[in-house]
Amino acid sequence: MRKNLKVASIFAALVLLWLASGLFSKPEAPVPNLADAMAAMSESTLPSVVVEEIRSEPRNNRRIFRGKTVSKQTASIRAEISGRVVSRPVERGARVSEGQVLCEISTDDRSARVTEALATVSEAQIEYDGALALQSDGLLAEAQLAQLAARLESAKANLLRRELDLRRTKVTAPFSGVVETQPLVVGDLARVGDICATLINLNPILVEVSVSERDVGALRLGEGASARTSNGEYVEGTITFVGSQSDDVTRTYLVEITIPNPDYAIRAGLTTVVDLPGETVSAHRVSPSLFTLNDAGELGLRTVDREGRVEFYPIAILEDSPDGAWVTGLPERARLITVGHEFVAEGQVVEAQAISVEATGLSD
Repeated sequence: MRKNLKVASIFAALVLLWLASGLFSKPEAPVPNLADAMAAMSESTLPSVVVEEIRSEPRNNRRIFRGKTVSKQTASIRAEISGRVVSRPVERGARVSEGQVLCEISTDDRSARVTEALATVSEAQIEYDGALALQSDGLLAEAQLAQLAARLESAKANLLRRELDLRRTKVTAPFSGVVETQPLVVGDLARVGDICATLINLNPILVEVSVSERDVGALRLGEGASARTSNGEYVEGTITFVGSQSDDVTRTYLVEITIPNPDYAIRAGLTTVVDLPGETVSAHRVSPSLFTLNDAGELGLRTVDREGRVEFYPIAILEDSPDGAWVTGLPERARLITVGHEFVAEGQVVEAQAISVEATGLSD
């Protein structure tokens, strides 16, 4: 009993000594709770992004349209007299020059008619010359002289008609081009108005484009334009026509671009993608991989201001090239987020790390 009391007294003395030691020790800082620690961590640890400072450059706001190639001239060359086709010197697809014979119709008795008309003119001329001599001597009345003069003019007119009929037996090309169709063949009986050949002039060739009323005002005659045909050929030409009346259905205006085509390499009817010039604007060249959408579904880019806060700018794409996309909508100088733009939001403060232009691969 006495032994247990002694042990308890020793233990109580030790506890009193431990408690008394806290009165003389230096007080320590209070330990923060878990919520305070997490808040402090979120304030001191910012999202990290990589930014590139870019500047705007003047860029022509070119517009892309779809069109098609059309021939400069297309004509159906028709027979002007009746007769049997006796010759067709050219074949389909042949290139011909102005005045070249496309098909020939039998002359029949037309040569004889010309000879007869020549004789009539010669006879009328002799009679008229004799009448002039008699009239000068006062031996012929004025009325008789006028009658002979009218006979001479009638004979000349008849000769002209006969010669014209003879020339019309040869149907010729009114302009240089390529023969597309030949409905008449040797042996056919051609009637007046029958098509001997269809001729197409492909030099120069035209590209027709329908331009909206919003864009037509920026186009000027004589301005250059480029086009890419459906077979991948790039061509350049000049705007030679801008329509003044819109289409009643589409409300668009017809624009024609004239393109040299001396070797007829460009065919009519090809689908083309046309690049038309516009006004000069300030634009930035960026990688399309940096495009993003905001909560409203607008296409744009994220940047960082000087205070490290994320900003979103809606953009419009001017041109997409192998070196990057040209866009408008950014300020003249912008700190564009190139890494980490998917993980930050507008208004968020971030830690921005700048990189050189060469590192982006968009330098000239």
